[in-house]
Amino acid sequence: MFGYRVPAPDEAMLISGGRRGLGGAPFRVVTGHGKFVLPIFRKTRFLSLAMSESEVVEKCVTRQGIALTVRAVIAFKVGNDHESIVNAGQRFLSDQEQMSVLTGRIFAGHLRSIIGSMTVEEIVTERQKLATEVLDTSKAEMAKIGLHVDSLQIQSIDDGQTGYIEAMSRPHKANIQRAAQIAQAQATQAAAEAEQAAARKQAEYARQTAIVQAEYSAEVDRAKAHADQAGPLALARAQQEVLAAQTELALKQAELREKQLVAEIVKPAEADAERIRVLALAEAERMKIQAEAAASFDRVALDRMLIDQLPQIVKEASAGLAGANVNVLNGADGLGEIAAGLVGQGLTILDSVRKNLGGSAVPGDGIERYLGAPGGGDDGPVDVR
Repeated sequence: MFGYRVPAPDEAMLISGGRRGLGGAPFRVVTGHGKFVLPIFRKTRFLSLAMSESEVVEKCVTRQGIALTVRAVIAFKVGNDHESIVNAGQRFLSDQEQMSVLTGRIFAGHLRSIIGSMTVEEIVTERQKLATEVLDTSKAEMAKIGLHVDSLQIQSIDDGQTGYIEAMSRPHKANIQRAAQIAQAQATQAAAEAEQAAARKQAEYARQTAIVQAEYSAEVDRAKAHADQAGPLALARAQQEVLAAQTELALKQAELREKQLVAEIVKPAEADAERIRVLALAEAERMKIQAEAAASFDRVALDRMLIDQLPQIVKEASAGLAGANVNVLNGADGLGEIAAGLVGQGLTILDSVRKNLGGSAVPGDGIERYLGAPGGGDDGPVDVR
């Protein structure tokens, strides 16, 4: 927009014309934002707030009267507060390069003043103390012109041709050299001791190696002797094992032959004997059975013969009664009863024998039972005189 101005982040915009700024300043200060400025009626200028540096090379005389050339670098900038910007703007706005020149001059004066109150030893050994004192003494003066110092570095201190600093460093150098020589001697001694220790260790290692080698050689000799003895011993053990195996084989062969003989001779003989015995028993049993059968057959044949003759026997007995002197108690009826009883007894015996033969009766159990038994008839008492 026409007439609207914005300062850079590291700048302060100073607007002059119109009403005055804060604190009676002849201009208004704007930072961090823009502002509308009427053209022709207002004038706008920019003051840099960026970091600047100034180098100081100054010859100073110490409290001992020794001239020193001191080189220092100052880092500074315009303060961020309104008062610092106003003070710097009133002094350096038209020529901002003058800030570095004026700052160098201010610090050169303070360096001469402070170094004049110190010895060379203090300046050389306490540079930070020197820088701090210079900053403290220049702070108020720099604030008046709106500048703020961030740091002060003492880069070098030179005494020219006087050689004071070098002479001052000689005792330290001597001490350092002496310490270095001592350290070197100690290092040499330590190296010698280390070499001796290494030599002792090497000798000890060689001794242990020789002992180990001797023990190894002895062990090898013992192993060789043992190996030399192991051959015959192994051969003897092998032969012994062969003999034992042969003996065991012979025993097994004898057992096998014994079993073969038993199988080939004894078992067949026992089998033949058993067969003969069984055959003999069978033959005896057969003969016994045949004898019993023959005896049974003879009895059966006899029984059959008797049975076949029984009718004739009964007939003859009946006929014999005709001439017998028989006292019949019941007269003619009694005689008829006797004859009828004899015929009935004969027929009964015949039927019984036939039944027994048909039912596989025991031989000899026919006629003997009926003829030989007393009272074989079924009728009452018969008196035969």
